[in-house]
Amino acid sequence: MEQQELFKEGEETQRKHSESDKAAVGGVSPPIFLRKLFDAAVDAALPYGNIEKYLPADRTGNLVVIGAGKAAASMAKALEDEWDGPISGIVVTRYLHGAPCKHIEVMEASHPVPDGEGEKVARLILNLVTNLDENDTVICLLSGGGSALLSLPAPGINFSEKQDINKALLKSGAAINEINCVRKHLSAVKGGKLAQAAYPASILTLAISDVPGDASDVIASGPTVADPTTRFDAIKVLNKYDIPVSGDVITWLESEASETPKAGDERLSKSRFEIISTPFESLVAAQTISESLGIPAYILGDALEGESRDVALVHAAMAISTAKHDQPFPAPCVILSGGETTVTVKGNGRGGRNCEFLLSLYQALEKEPDVRSRIYALAGDTDGIDGVEDNAGAELKPEFYSAAAKKGISSARYLANNDSYGFYEAVSGLIFTGPTRTNVNDFRAILILPE
Repeated sequence: MEQQELFKEGEETQRKHSESDKAAVGGVSPPIFLRKLFDAAVDAALPYGNIEKYLPADRTGNLVVIGAGKAAASMAKALEDEWDGPISGIVVTRYLHGAPCKHIEVMEASHPVPDGEGEKVARLILNLVTNLDENDTVICLLSGGGSALLSLPAPGINFSEKQDINKALLKSGAAINEINCVRKHLSAVKGGKLAQAAYPASILTLAISDVPGDASDVIASGPTVADPTTRFDAIKVLNKYDIPVSGDVITWLESEASETPKAGDERLSKSRFEIISTPFESLVAAQTISESLGIPAYILGDALEGESRDVALVHAAMAISTAKHDQPFPAPCVILSGGETTVTVKGNGRGGRNCEFLLSLYQALEKEPDVRSRIYALAGDTDGIDGVEDNAGAELKPEFYSAAAKKGISSARYLANNDSYGFYEAVSGLIFTGPTRTNVNDFRAILILPE
């Protein structure tokens, strides 16, 4: 069947169904309903209300606060508001993600590709914790984005080359744990090296997890914990994705000096790590809101990985089966998932992994005119920035199929060019929140309504 005929066939079903949309989702329209779920997920990950219970009771000694990540400034502000003793320090966050702290200096740098400010603040933080003694306490605030924001190359590694390696890895489709493995072994602070420098001071790390499995060594590349990966693993990643590197990088990785501290290292013995917010908790918060509005919600998982467009096809098959057969879930319902997908960039368009997921979902659903009018979706990054763009993500509404047809827009062409931003901009589907000052990574919600 031709594309134009598919669009026409679905328009009448869409028109009939739209009359029942409001009642079907607890008194609000489907797009507003999905936005409520996204907002609930973000709110659950904010540091306020989550950080207080992890703070030490003894607040009489010298406290140095350091940190890195998209949530670092809001975490520092929440800590300051709860702390009644002497406090000082430095945290770094992404540009425009700052917060008004009185005692902790907030600096800003580039993400996802490091810049000179990230190198500068990493050096300042390293100097700040060096030469502390056993009576000092360090609180380290970490969240997603910390790897790029806290960027100090290892000795002999050129900062511009580290930038190039980071860019290449981000475009390669490498998983976050692979990218961070390389980052650790080319860094002077990651992979436990910051805790190494602070010893014998005590370090309490408070983290908002943005990684599949909530692994402490992966969040912000684990600057305060033992690293289970090796320099040989880093070399394998570079080879696997054919990342070009100089002889200086190879020489460094082949030397024992590039190895990160491992479990059992005495210099990590006074380091404690606590996760204050997780992706799963945010999904549960969204599930709770959904069910309070009368729509059952099913969590597929908080650690989904893989190519965004491929993950979308799995979600699409599940949504279509639910709409047609009430399997694996009965409609109405919401399918929720989180994690961190990847995009292997082959085109020259714009768009992050959440928009790419949603465009692949759209392409799968546009071939199903009998059910697509009953399926809505939202995909966004909980930090408010999808990739390097200005949007948090996008939404998918049934009227987009006819809107795209009228504009002569081909989803396949946009997807082939990695231009999901351009597609959703054309159909007015982009979502803008601005920086949320937290980050538990991807949030995906698909609403399937009954016939």
